[in-house]
Amino acid sequence: MNWDQIAGNWQRVKGATRQQWCRLTGDHAGVVAGLRQRSLGAIRAAYGVTRQANQKQLAEWLEREHKADPIHK
Repeated sequence: MNWDQIAGNWQRVKGATRQQWCRLTGDHAGVVAGLRQRSLGAIRAAYGVTRQANQKQLAEWLEREHKADPIHK
């Protein structure tokens, strides 16, 4: 296990905590931000990629999904 994986695990925990806290307070934007942080942490923990590469991959995936979604066309 390298430091990128450890940092990814920590980021995943922080995202889950943020998501839960925002649910309790009713902050819907915070819940979405927590989900994003949690997914970035899961990717980083699983593959050990750097934060910049991780964010780039997630942005590319979201762009592809947005184009494929018939609601957003």
